[in-house]
Amino acid sequence: MDKIKSLADLKKKRDELKASLSLREDGDNADQIVQIKVAMATCGIAAGAKPVMDMLIETCSARNIRAVVTQTGCMGYCYAEPTVEITKPGQEPIVFGYVTVEKAKNLVDKYIINNEILDGVIPQTHQSIDN
Repeated sequence: MDKIKSLADLKKKRDELKASLSLREDGDNADQIVQIKVAMATCGIAAGAKPVMDMLIETCSARNIRAVVTQTGCMGYCYAEPTVEITKPGQEPIVFGYVTVEKAKNLVDKYIINNEILDGVIPQTHQSIDN
């Protein structure tokens, strides 16, 4: 972390932290913005989910993407951790497995922005409780 040497540095850091926090807490319009859920159960954390989540927050912020980035518990795909579920407005969620920090950045640049599907999609093999 850079040292804060002036009031301007402090204000810049405050603005960066506010932008990062809004990506995690902007849940009021969740159905109208991109929703990103990172599995942060024990297996996900051990596989590197925290740096993946940090990269997703950083990249969405840098690209000015309206998104809510949250953590969730186990998604049941322990073999493919870290896992990330992305739901774009009006679309079904897609779960990506084996997500590295670099792949997290690519998920934002390629999938969220350009609608390109990346390798590592986990097929949906379950049905909702309503069915």
